Amino acid sequence: MSIKKELYFSTDIIIYPLFFLLIIVGVFWVESRFNLNFNYLGIFPREINGLKGIVFGPFIHGDIKHLFNNSIPLLVLTMALFYFYRSIRWKVLFYGLLLTGFFTWLIGRPSLHIGASGVIYMLTAFLMFKGIFSKQYQLTALSFIVIFLYGGFIWFIFPTDPKISWEGHLSGFLVGILFALIFKKNSLENKKYEWEQENYNPEDDVFLQHFDENGNFIESTPENLQDENKDEKEAEIPKPNKITVRYTLKKQHKSLKRPENDL
Repeated sequence: MSIKKELYFSTDIIIYPLFFLLIIVGVFWVESRFNLNFNYLGIFPREINGLKGIVFGPFIHGDIKHLFNNSIPLLVLTMALFYFYRSIRWKVLFYGLLLTGFFTWLIGRPSLHIGASGVIYMLTAFLMFKGIFSKQYQLTALSFIVIFLYGGFIWFIFPTDPKISWEGHLSGFLVGILFALIFKKNSLENKKYEWEQENYNPEDDVFLQHFDENGNFIESTPENLQDENKDEKEAEIPKPNKITVRYTLKKQHKSLKRPENDL
């Protein structure tokens, strides 16, 4: 993918995040409709059987409130990832999901950890810090938007509520920062002004030609002065008088016709 074409709208920016969300909603609907409970597929730390939750845990939610609180941030942040970081979006999403789950499995309490909140924290941290590290105004603006919308999430990386998997939040947040450091290549082209180019020559700059050696503004550039002087010299050369010759054709009078010869 060309860097110059990194920022452009396409349907996959909406389709893939929406499809990801529909899977989560579909899993919750199946649980509710058929009276099932998939919580056993969550992450159970430091047990081999609990590793399956690294893949399945983000798609399972305990109740409708848990699902609603994760749905909107997940959709918004995933769409932002797919639009602004098109070339690395799948790497960030896929490896971020796995690493977040693995770190949760390492540091989590001995209980089942479910929900997509770890992925949300990973995306939040990545978009925040990656934009700041990039020093590009589009991505920095995105960072401030994410901070404004979801900056309050940072308080939930600490153990404030025993019912909340703060270990999953902390794992996702750390993975997001790690990815912002790993993916150092800027996804957007750094635009340079003409005077920032390596082959820039100040003498060819039309703007600088309007200033003299002392920095005083001059209305006409040296090239324009040469053109004006040339025009003045041409004007001084006298031009020869033009002679106009007009021809008038008149019809010949009858009396002047040549007489016809008598035979």
